[in-house]
Amino acid sequence: MHLLEALFLGIIQGLTEFLPISSSAHLRIVGTFTGSGEDPGAAFTAITQIGTEAAVVVFFWRDIVRIIGHWFRSLVGKLPRNDPDAKMGWLIIIGSIPIVVLGLLFQDQIETVLRSMWIVAIMLILFGILLGVADHVGAKRRKLDDLTYPHGILFGFAQALALVPGVSRSGGTITMGLFLGYERAAAARYAFLLAIPAVFGSGFFQLFKNWDAPDQYFSLGETLAATGIAFVVALGVIAFFMSWISKRSFLPFVIYRILLGTTLLILLGTGVIAG
Repeated sequence: MHLLEALFLGIIQGLTEFLPISSSAHLRIVGTFTGSGEDPGAAFTAITQIGTEAAVVVFFWRDIVRIIGHWFRSLVGKLPRNDPDAKMGWLIIIGSIPIVVLGLLFQDQIETVLRSMWIVAIMLILFGILLGVADHVGAKRRKLDDLTYPHGILFGFAQALALVPGVSRSGGTITMGLFLGYERAAAARYAFLLAIPAVFGSGFFQLFKNWDAPDQYFSLGETLAATGIAFVVALGVIAFFMSWISKRSFLPFVIYRILLGTTLLILLGTGVIAG
């Protein structure tokens, strides 16, 4: 039963990681209604995100290889420092700093108090509203080539907010991009690329830390199986999402977040589930 539950949560991870609805919130919520009713935990969440981030690497493989190649070539003077792909390499590095620093500083809180269901519900609603406002008022004129280093840092702080379940890594970063006037597709593309160092770093750190941990609800094998299925599902979701936002607004995701958060508050307030 543990393996089936882990695989189910892996599917949830793959479905929700790149949609602006918070995969960590969904794992926290779904975990309450399956198996032992326990929170699958921050370690399980971080490790399964390795699978979804591997899907980003596959989907954006050509972009990633070009960015890395141009970045290294610019270091040795074979390309100018202002080459767009070399600059993107620096933007990803700079934008990753906030989540690394804040993740290390607040590691204990991230794995404990910030996983409260009350916090999850409030963040789902609050950042759902912010996403809706940003999508409505954002100019949506700036392209990825217009990205500046100050904006990269702001994107990075928005990504760091996703350390709190319910915010959404893609949702928080895209919301910041929309407020800064970037096109939906440009904000999403940078959000996905920016997540690569942070997710792999967090996931492999948790994998190393919990390799022989005896008190985890899921075994290492079950967690790795969930990671594999998350990878497969995420590939399809990325393709769907990039196609969706090029033509449609984020309103369905906004409505979904608010409804889910409100339902969760009702369940918590009536004692159906514990916080």
